[in-house]
Amino acid sequence: MRYFLIGFFASFWCSAQLSINTIKLSSEVEETSGLEYIGDNLLTINDSGDKARVYVFTPKGHLIKNIRFYDLKNKDWEDIAADKEHYYIADIGNNFATRENLKIYILSKDLIPQGTIKIKYEAQKTFSKESRNEYDAEALTVVGDDLVLFSKNRKTLKSQIYFFPKTEGSYSLTPTAVIDTKALVTAADYSSEEDLMVLTGYDFKGIQYFFTLKNFKKNGMENIDLKRYSIPVKPAQIEGVKIINQNEFWITSESESDGNPSLFKLNLELE
Repeated sequence: MRYFLIGFFASFWCSAQLSINTIKLSSEVEETSGLEYIGDNLLTINDSGDKARVYVFTPKGHLIKNIRFYDLKNKDWEDIAADKEHYYIADIGNNFATRENLKIYILSKDLIPQGTIKIKYEAQKTFSKESRNEYDAEALTVVGDDLVLFSKNRKTLKSQIYFFPKTEGSYSLTPTAVIDTKALVTAADYSSEEDLMVLTGYDFKGIQYFFTLKNFKKNGMENIDLKRYSIPVKPAQIEGVKIINQNEFWITSESESDGNPSLFKLNLELE
């Protein structure tokens, strides 16, 4: 596993042609907290308010089915990632930095559980309740042979980037880089074809953001190109993102003005 010099990178506002189409989702996914493809459809999960289930719905928002896992537990599921062989469900929600059982479930593409990855933060020495902490995370994606985790840092509003193997085992995480998102990061997705990493997040005022990190592997951790865009939806809690292409993206929100979850198709003309 490669390690890079830890660096701090300032995010900045960008102007762009941005438009959003809104599609209502079933109330069954009222706490949608991750987004992936499953064939031509989309796959999501709820967080700690639900049993261990995944939900399949169409790009038009029609719920097809849900699948219950009786041998898995949903302590606080926060994201779902995928590669060609597996899905990875991140049971990593840690709002108050008290959890000592953070894990990622490995599932086959047929949604059959195949193992568990256990993680801990190397720098965390105590587990007493702390509301403003740096040991929570909600954003997981796959980059090559690694899983990449972005922290939801309530202490600094920066985000640590952690790399670790996507194979079963126990790993102690140290950050590879730190980015100045000025927001709480809630979701991540990476496209190897575009070498594009995208994130979502929000600040303490409830403003929702979309982030791009172009040439993520090419630039390396020393030269991260972070750009931030405000998403014109409010109230909302965006916690799922999926790349369609370099200009189009799916995002999901737990709630909108009428209290229902929503699927948004975001169109962004990148520089």
